[in-house]
Amino acid sequence: MNSSPISYKRHRFPPQIIAHAVWLYTHFNLSLREVEEMLLKRGIDVSYETVRRWVIKFGPQIARKFRQRQGTPGDIWHLDEVVVRISGRKYWLWRAVDQHGVVLDEIIQPKRNKRAAKRLLRSLIKRLGFIPKRIITDKLRSYGAAKREIAPSLDHWSHKGLNNRAENSHLPFRKRERTMQGHRSVGGLQRFVATHSAVRNRFSVPARRRSALTIRYHRLEAFDAWNAATKAA
Repeated sequence: MNSSPISYKRHRFPPQIIAHAVWLYTHFNLSLREVEEMLLKRGIDVSYETVRRWVIKFGPQIARKFRQRQGTPGDIWHLDEVVVRISGRKYWLWRAVDQHGVVLDEIIQPKRNKRAAKRLLRSLIKRLGFIPKRIITDKLRSYGAAKREIAPSLDHWSHKGLNNRAENSHLPFRKRERTMQGHRSVGGLQRFVATHSAVRNRFSVPARRRSALTIRYHRLEAFDAWNAATKAA
């Protein structure tokens, strides 16, 4: 596991300001210009283009550190796909979440077929290192065909009403999509959703921790994790 600190060399602003700008943009439903305005209110004169470059450079590094420190995921996976448009062309965002709502993986793919479902399932098993107890999907037949080739003995429940967990996980992305006013490239969108989901996994409060005191402790733990991930070299 690579836990080396992030290098902020050759950047004019201190690491704390850079990390704070990236946190504002990836955690909240803000545009780049709104982040620029919030920083200016604190006396920090930085352009929205600079914030965009910080998110592109440091966001994936922070997300990688969060995934390295992520706890053991659940053994029930909810798989789903949602359509996105990039420069007028239709793509599919394939997403997997566990029974606790933690996003496990996301892949942008041009098709909604068996090959795409196999790629998602293979990526999940390879990265997480185990086969789940069960997968739950909608009635898209590609999931069943992919499962039969990769893990024939895997328990598969296919019912639209059972897959609300995965469908609800698309809602934060849809909010961000409206704020971002579309996407320019597949690579840019792939980087953003990976960063956005990793930060959301860390800061969103699980359903089992809903009392006021546990919510406060959870947020303090999330801030500690953020400070550790963004620590300067």
